[in-house]
Amino acid sequence: MKQEISGLSSMATRPVLADLSEHLRHTRGIQLRFESAGGVVVARRVREGAEADLLVLAEGALAELEREGLVLRGTARPLWVSQVVAAVPAGAPVPALDSVSDLRAALLSATGIAYSTGPSGTALIGLIARLGLTDALSERLVQAPAGVPAGSLLPSGRADLAFQQRSELTDLPGVVVVGPLPGDTAISSVFGGGVLASSGRPGRAREVLDLLGSEAAAGIARARGMEAIG
Repeated sequence: MKQEISGLSSMATRPVLADLSEHLRHTRGIQLRFESAGGVVVARRVREGAEADLLVLAEGALAELEREGLVLRGTARPLWVSQVVAAVPAGAPVPALDSVSDLRAALLSATGIAYSTGPSGTALIGLIARLGLTDALSERLVQAPAGVPAGSLLPSGRADLAFQQRSELTDLPGVVVVGPLPGDTAISSVFGGGVLASSGRPGRAREVLDLLGSEAAAGIARARGMEAIG
């Protein structure tokens, strides 16, 4: 399998895919290259005719593209689940998140709350509504542009609290991850993969997809803040 396999992915999965691509190159001799962008942007590119072998996106977006015939039917599969975590600027007080009351207090004390255009952002807006805080927080919400980590708004002072998948907040300079949301406010996002209908080598692409979801890949995914779905 010496020919390069190409893929498109959301930014949330970029770190784990980079590690897995390197792992497969060393252990299997597979040349695997992913281009990553915001999930909304990637889905639009696929609909506009972008060609690649594999697609890794949030499960809902992947399912829509499969229904539209842009992902080969029967190839879409869940790969990893990622928890949404809160983060603050380095050097700022770290809020407690042991209870829903703690979360409410952290939200209400924030002057700017950064969130993403992806599934974590949609879920956060829904959570804020469920907590009855939409009106109180509406003018403090700051949506990061597609493909830009919400945490990148913290060091600049545009926000003092951010929410996104752990994989996108870990290792960002000037950012401290607080931890997952408490109790029934916890948010997780499922990311899956599929073979694109535009692939010129769907059989090989399916083999690589199986390797991304293998037990051997699970530890690499876990190190990047994602749990494999077996």
